[in-house]
Amino acid sequence: MDPRRGVLHQTTVDSIALPQKTFHTTTIAGSKRPHAEPDASSSKKATPFQRASVLRSGPPELRASAIAVVDPAAAPQLPERSQRPAAPPPPTATADRSLLLSFPRYGLPDALVANLRALGIREMYPWQKQCLLGPGLLAGTRNLVYTAPTGGGKSLVADILMLKRVLHDHDAKALLVLPYVALVQEKVRWLRNVVQGIKRPPAAGASASGESLWRRRADADSVRVVGFFGGGKIRATWSDFDIGVCTFEKANALINTAIDDCTVTKLRAVVLDELHMVDDDHRGYLMELIATKLLSLEHDVQIVGMSATLSNIDILSRWLDAHIYSTVYRPVPIDEYLVHDSGIYPASSTSGLLRAASQLASDSGASQLQSHAVRTVQPSAHKEFQDPVLNAVVALAAETAREGYGALVFCSKGCESDARLIARVLRDASSDDPAALEKRLDLLAGLRSLSTGLDPTLAETVASGVAFHHAGLTTEERDMVADAYDSGALKVLVATCSLAAGVNLPARRVILHNARMGRELVGPSMLRQMRGRAGRKGKDEVGETYLCCRGTDLEDVIALMRAELPEISSGLTTERHRIQRALLEIIAIRLANSRDSIQDYIQKTLLSLSASPDTVHARVEGGLQDLVDMGFVQSDDSGYSYTATKLGQAVVASALEPEDGAFVHREMQRALRAFVMDGEMHVLYMFTPIHNLSLTINWRVFRSEMENLDDSGLRVMIFLGLKPTQVNTMAQGGSLKETTPEEKETARIYHRFYLALQLRDLCNEMPIHLVSRKYDTPRGAVQTLAQTCQGFAAGMMKFCEKMNWGAMAAILDHFSDRLNAGAKSDLLALAKITFVKSRTARVFYDNGFKTVAAVANADPRELVPVLMQAQPSKVRLKAEDEDKYEEKLLAKAKVIADSANRLWQIEMQQQLYEE
Repeated sequence: MDPRRGVLHQTTVDSIALPQKTFHTTTIAGSKRPHAEPDASSSKKATPFQRASVLRSGPPELRASAIAVVDPAAAPQLPERSQRPAAPPPPTATADRSLLLSFPRYGLPDALVANLRALGIREMYPWQKQCLLGPGLLAGTRNLVYTAPTGGGKSLVADILMLKRVLHDHDAKALLVLPYVALVQEKVRWLRNVVQGIKRPPAAGASASGESLWRRRADADSVRVVGFFGGGKIRATWSDFDIGVCTFEKANALINTAIDDCTVTKLRAVVLDELHMVDDDHRGYLMELIATKLLSLEHDVQIVGMSATLSNIDILSRWLDAHIYSTVYRPVPIDEYLVHDSGIYPASSTSGLLRAASQLASDSGASQLQSHAVRTVQPSAHKEFQDPVLNAVVALAAETAREGYGALVFCSKGCESDARLIARVLRDASSDDPAALEKRLDLLAGLRSLSTGLDPTLAETVASGVAFHHAGLTTEERDMVADAYDSGALKVLVATCSLAAGVNLPARRVILHNARMGRELVGPSMLRQMRGRAGRKGKDEVGETYLCCRGTDLEDVIALMRAELPEISSGLTTERHRIQRALLEIIAIRLANSRDSIQDYIQKTLLSLSASPDTVHARVEGGLQDLVDMGFVQSDDSGYSYTATKLGQAVVASALEPEDGAFVHREMQRALRAFVMDGEMHVLYMFTPIHNLSLTINWRVFRSEMENLDDSGLRVMIFLGLKPTQVNTMAQGGSLKETTPEEKETARIYHRFYLALQLRDLCNEMPIHLVSRKYDTPRGAVQTLAQTCQGFAAGMMKFCEKMNWGAMAAILDHFSDRLNAGAKSDLLALAKITFVKSRTARVFYDNGFKTVAAVANADPRELVPVLMQAQPSKVRLKAEDEDKYEEKLLAKAKVIADSANRLWQIEMQQQLYEE
């Protein structure tokens, strides 16, 4: 049989080894033909290829280096599934009925089984069955800690256990705790599909006819899945959801509220995903606080913890009193390679990759190993590719894309630069199909229709099937890029390492551009996260990872490959504010108020298993004394019992760190003595976030904005202790001292005021992309600031309510609405409509659509010209692309009209009730 035909799966190694002819081609109307010079002829009707070629204008096209097989006869035929070492295939449902989701022992409702089947899950893997049948797990009487590789099906086990608890009891609640907002949003969409149409049994004691019409919710019997992240003006309660999908911060706040108001008894299951992050340097300790509070409750809550990178799972099992399960099964096997000095060296396992790196580290080994290279990346004649690492990255990514597979390239910086170079080598459309190009044109039209406009780098790369993904993009841009890659419209995605854990986007080939992320070497956990993205179940038979290593980093790579996963320990062992927060929370919510109950709580922490008793005792005593000194708690005369002060309760209610709470209190007290009310700057400053102020200030921009402040704004600066002379000094190259606590607090105020200037512009309808350009800040960072401020403002309102500062809370409430709308007060009603924010709302207002009713009664086609006016830039498009662009705007106009209709109906109903 011709090796190029009749093979169900052909690997990149196999395909490059086959004899191939090379042609320079041009594509006309979807056909390829060899030629010597470009053909100037064109058809009258533009095809997707021709339309894409217009979009591919830019720097000259580059050619990726060839990747040559060193010895085709000796090269191992690894990736072919049939050529792997013989191993018995895993059992299937035909051989083992217990792998079926409908197997009676699991007790899953037929509707749930049907929904999972519709989503492509018909049966379990054997390891999932073995894990679920562990002692007491299906009954909910035992906790579980388990580990499985990325892509091995971890989530299904947790989903089944969580859904069993929620569906068994009508009043049961469950929380799923995830580290990132993107994961929360993705999981909410998934779970809503899983529970769609499922009805829970009626509540115990309910009559056949049900409750009174006036007391019964329309969705009382359905399973409500709600995502919690960022901030909200309304405090969430258990009555708002059945399954809450939360970030660490929101889950901790929800549990604090539920314990404080005694509604936590409805909680039946809590799933802690990415459990290895419990000792994360920044936020992981919140997971320890969540679990320890649950362990301290007197009613049963099933805790399920899972991760792909757990080392000392035994200590976590002892901490959570949990059953352990561990597997290394992956449905899609991964082949690993080390790329060094243009040589590609195979490794069927991590130890094999280590041996390759070790041999390369020695002079004699380097010469001997050259003959062991499977392939070599040929040098490039282009000056852009003189760096061998970059040359290898581009060649590997281009090879994958040309064969029709997806590639993920991880790098610490230079995502956009890598994307441009890869796009330039893929600019030839001969390997693309019309459907893919049509999707890319759709993506460009969608990106262009956003309020931020089309990013110039994406405009250059998307038509070639390449994009980048990092925090500098807005949330909408990142979502659209990720969806396009997941659908296959994009073939190469260049991303920062955060994507490895933040979004579920597997690839046929994962390429690590250098072993370092910034100055630091990637850690073993992050390395496994990135490599674990290789292999797309249902689309690929195999995954491939390539670690491209610089010669200077070779020894570090050897150490990295030798390194085991770091052992998990308590995050409460470092930084005093963490143990302070743990103690303040349990005292404020009255979970523990005496020394004995505090000691019982501490014994249930991971800290008690990670540190010596003397260390634990010293930290607890020091933490309690700090809280007393800061005015957050007070003790009785004997020092045996503790109660939270009003200030301590305010800090917990607003979900602040103790040190941050003390800073906010000082700032609020100063504002209450003299609040500047004849302008916006003071109130905007008050709900500017106080955490993550490590941004770089452009002092020249700061000076320019300061010079343009009115008298009110200047008074705010002086009142806060900021000196115009200091700003001038910094703009001329001076340095801001941060040695003493007082200097650090002053620097914090400068940073906060700089952010407040950005918020002022956002509240006054300046689009995100213009704010980004003005302050020399990535668009994604500006958007994140606006979103974070909404959450922080909600926390500040709770702080003021607890402190009985009602007037300040009312002021913050109003400006919170303006910040959410990105508009002035006259546009707040319009800004409630989906897609109508900031500049778009102003354009609607200026065109006569001044009320929600006016928008609701408009034909969507009437709104398209208005949306065209609201675009950030006017782009000249060819006729075909303009039609596509208008289709996108018409679809958006229909959503706007529907949203306005719903809001208008609510307004009408309220008027009727009032009458």
